[in-house]
Amino acid sequence: MDNGNRRQLRLAELIAPLSLATDLGLGQPMEQALRTCLLSVALGRQIGLADDCLSDTYYLALLRFIGCTSDAHEQSLGVGGDEIAFFAGVAPILMGDTSEALGYFLRHLAEDQPLPVRARLVTSALAGGKRDMLRMIAIHCEVAQMLAGQLGLRPTIADGIRHLYERWDGTGLPVGLAGEAIPIQVRIAVIARDIDILYRIGGWPLVVERLHKRRAKAYDPDLVDVALIEGQQWVADLDSGTTWDAVLESEPAAQLTVPESDLDGVLGAFADFADIKTPFTAGHSRGVADLAAQAARICGLPGQDITDIRHAALVHDLGRVGVPNGIWEQPGPLSDVAWERVRLHPYFSERMLHRSRPLRCLAPLAGAHHERLDGSGYHRGSPAAQLSIAQRILAAADCYQAMTQPRPHRPAMRAAMAATELRQEVESGRLDRDAANAVLEAAGFARAASRRSWPAGLTDREVEVLRLICRGESNRIVAAQLSISPKTVGRHIENLYNKIGVSSRAAATLFATRHHLLDI
Repeated sequence: MDNGNRRQLRLAELIAPLSLATDLGLGQPMEQALRTCLLSVALGRQIGLADDCLSDTYYLALLRFIGCTSDAHEQSLGVGGDEIAFFAGVAPILMGDTSEALGYFLRHLAEDQPLPVRARLVTSALAGGKRDMLRMIAIHCEVAQMLAGQLGLRPTIADGIRHLYERWDGTGLPVGLAGEAIPIQVRIAVIARDIDILYRIGGWPLVVERLHKRRAKAYDPDLVDVALIEGQQWVADLDSGTTWDAVLESEPAAQLTVPESDLDGVLGAFADFADIKTPFTAGHSRGVADLAAQAARICGLPGQDITDIRHAALVHDLGRVGVPNGIWEQPGPLSDVAWERVRLHPYFSERMLHRSRPLRCLAPLAGAHHERLDGSGYHRGSPAAQLSIAQRILAAADCYQAMTQPRPHRPAMRAAMAATELRQEVESGRLDRDAANAVLEAAGFARAASRRSWPAGLTDREVEVLRLICRGESNRIVAAQLSISPKTVGRHIENLYNKIGVSSRAAATLFATRHHLLDI
């Protein structure tokens, strides 16, 4: 890691790459959250917000959407496969009135699908209405609060995330707060994001039109009045320098830091954010990190290299969120266009990490996890001479860990079969022999058949159920696999949710990955 500060790391520099990932996951241009942050701080300072509240506003604007991957699987099914395009289309109307939302759904929902499929999806979306929206928001907020806590953010920031869909007139979600009952940092972040999105679409005239239309409905009227006077200059200022540097320079009051010893936990939140996007990748990055770090020890790498390879493994799939779930979850061969999008995800990971000074050294490692010695990998197609031992270890660990997890085109492999496949990759000249052998030694092939106790008092059966629902299986399929009734599965789910203190599959998946309950 960077030698400039070994004891404390600046939190804003660590989590800013995560804001870039939320941009990708929502179909927004990179740095959209950064721009929202700058506009939020400008608005907060203009109204004389106290430093501590301004700091909450700053971080809330950066990480408003860290729960966006939590139900990407369900959203993808509901919109015909490309939830990213759907989120991008919804962004300008998110805080609009019902007619705006209805018009968008009727015109654009699943517009690339055959007419019968589109008709079914539109009908389903309209039937679900507010109920489905409330459920989506509840999931996003629950997961976002959990991730915010893991990132070391203050409770006031996590609480603000819970209310980011509230409206001034009390018609918002999830609890219908109205007026000044909505935290001021929330009111600021909401209007700031919309100003940036609307400006990009239609310039300042569109911003003015929508601010007037939504004044005292979605938005705090006093904030609208200030934004109408000052906002055009704020938006112009966004393009006058480097957004990344401006965000770091604009952090209010005392800069928040975390001990370097906490970096593993912070990057663990990155891992969970990326992996929860699809049910079959839950726990993948943490599993790769464990394997790669142990393999690096076996290979005799220095201590700092071992730490770096673990950290790179935790964040290697951050760019995954920029590819629609309809591609990741396709059971058959991918089209050339879809495959090109898949090939971009390590590039996205590398570029996001490269922006952050403390994480920059991890970027080449994370970006090379799909490279192969014969040059057949991606995104660069680097040959053996250009791949370090650390990069070779990470590639082998990622490959093995992926084999032992289910994928849409195949079931999970047992350890022995995965080991055989990994050795075949070595013989074909694609993976490094020493790296693969170290990964296999780190993995072992024995798995404990049972444990004496599980976290939160979970029973063996509840853990079995938890593992399956984390993979996205329905109650009916879980029942068939465990030879119990769907009704019994439902009771187990209710009991285990109560024990671990969550209310959604996504949040339960985060709990399971953090406690290593998804290991085969």
